Amino acid sequence: MTVIRLTHPISKETAELNVFVMVPASKVKKGVLNGYQIGSYPRLPFKNMETYETPKGFIEVTEANQDAKVSPHFTIGEFLSHQKDGFPKYLVLRERLLLKLEHIIETLYSKHFPVDSLHIMSGYRTPWYNKSLGQGPYSQHIYGGAADIYIDVKPKDGYMDDLNKDGKRDYQDAKVLIDIIEEMEGQSLYNKFIGGLARYRTTPHHGPFVHIDERGYKARWND
Repeated sequence: MTVIRLTHPISKETAELNVFVMVPASKVKKGVLNGYQIGSYPRLPFKNMETYETPKGFIEVTEANQDAKVSPHFTIGEFLSHQKDGFPKYLVLRERLLLKLEHIIETLYSKHFPVDSLHIMSGYRTPWYNKSLGQGPYSQHIYGGAADIYIDVKPKDGYMDDLNKDGKRDYQDAKVLIDIIEEMEGQSLYNKFIGGLARYRTTPHHGPFVHIDERGYKARWND
């Protein structure tokens, strides 16, 4: 990772950009990249869509750079696959997903939900890890275009907040979040972010959450 600092010639205000150089996908040998399990991508993209093309490369994430910002509210480490391999780790992360997440945060503010971020329960998954979860070969998670999210602000405890203020934190709170996102997808400004949207119930392993992606066409389901 390289940090580029830009300074305005008059105001002298500065901004920092974190630049990541991708490791070419050709470096993956037998499904492994530098000791990290990647697995195999489908040979052909789903419906010949760009959002399902095999990644050309992977971002290398180390212990030193995992907290680097990739947008105003998110770090690169938040999107890592949850598999147990050590560092360095590798991922794919599409810019449109980050823009969509930032747009959701902006909209939540306008709806009087003052969030400082969204909890990313699951971001990128390597094809190897995705398969181990029993998920399909064309999951948007393996292409860096999906995130499973929930609002975790007050209390910040790894669980969806009580968004509808009914004294419970459950599937109905995921509906509040999904309804806000659904309303956004009805706006012309949001067309470039069209994708999958779903809500998931509480299980013994996690609380309620919402899946979003930017696959390029509308898809809806509920768990």
